[in-house]
Formats: sequence, structure tokens, C-alpha cells
Amino acid sequence: MGDPGTSMFHDGHREMQDRFDGRRMADTLEKHRRLEQFRDEDIAFIEQSEFFFLATAHGDSVDCSFKGGPRGFVRVTGPNKLEWPDYDGNSMYRSLGNILKSPRVGLLFIQFGEKPKRLRVNGSCTLDDPGHGSTSKLLVRMSVDEIFPNCPRYIPDLTNQAASPYLPGASGVGAKPDWKNAEDLRHSLPGNDPHRS
Repeated sequence: MGDPGTSMFHDGHREMQDRFDGRRMADTLEKHRRLEQFRDEDIAFIEQSEFFFLATAHGDSVDCSFKGGPRGFVRVTGPNKLEWPDYDGNSMYRSLGNILKSPRVGLLFIQFGEKPKRLRVNGSCTLDDPGHGSTSKLLVRMSVDEIFPNCPRYIPDLTNQAASPYLPGASGVGAKPDWKNAEDLRHSLPGNDPHRS
């Protein structure tokens, strides 16, 4: 992983995909949805975000952290590069310590509301001096090798205090997400997918 020419799936992913007839869909999603450079809509989404979730790991030290700031605190600085300031925290440095030892990270951007959105961004980070006059201790710079727009169907509508319409109902099936109708994906749905038609 990390090399744009390699698959985003390891043997554990493949084992689960095969168990639930998901390999076709996984391969189709990788082919048609995995990106190596930001699109204009990704840049706008990221730079308007006031928060994201950061996943880091080193050995048994696994951490998922909430990172927040004013709109624009995360900046896209190149076709596959972004950066954000690390603000004052609780002095545990779980995220930064993991990055120092193992620079691979995963970012998850989420937009709540009537039109939810989700974007995964994976890559490797460096920790740099933010420069004189900065309000942050460090600047985290990321070289991105996977950009993956992700189905937002289970994100609740917090603005209207409504549950996602895609959650399974009494019948065990929720509303059909739009992506399952996409011409390049719908033929790869697993055989037992409740929305296959």
C-alpha cells in the first residue's frame, strides 16, 4: 500500500470480500472511484471543512482523533498534497507520536445535513516547523496516494435531528443509495445485495 500502482486491498480484505461475494464490487470501486489527485470538488469540500477524523497507528498503539479548526485550516497544497496545523492539545501526542514512528495515516472528512458527504484520504505525513508567528506547534504535511469519495448513506441528518433514511428498517432494508444505480458499479453488486435489480 502507498504505491499508486498497488491494490488498496490486502489478503484480509480479500478474505472478507470473498466470504460475502464482494470482490467484484471492491475491484470496480477501486477502478472507478479511487483517485490519486484531488478534484476541484474534493478541494472545496476539504477546505470548507471545520473538522476531520485522523487515524494513526504504530504497533499496538492505534488512535483515532478529532481534529478541528476554522474553515480553511486544512489546505490542499498540490494535486496530491495537503497540510494542517496541530493546535494546542492535552499533551499526550498520541497522533503525532504515532506519525513520528509510522507516517501512514487515514483522514475522514464528513459533511452532515440533508446532503451528507464523506471523503477518505490516505497517505504519509511529515511533521514540520510551522514558522515564526504561527498559532500551532507543528505543521502536518501529507503526501496523498489514495483519495476515495465514500458512500455517505449512514450519516445522520444532524441539522434536522433525523436518522439516515438508509438505515435498515423493519424489513431489514433501507433506502437505495444513488451510487448503487451508477452504470459503472451496479453490475458488480453482490448476488445477495438487497438493492440488486
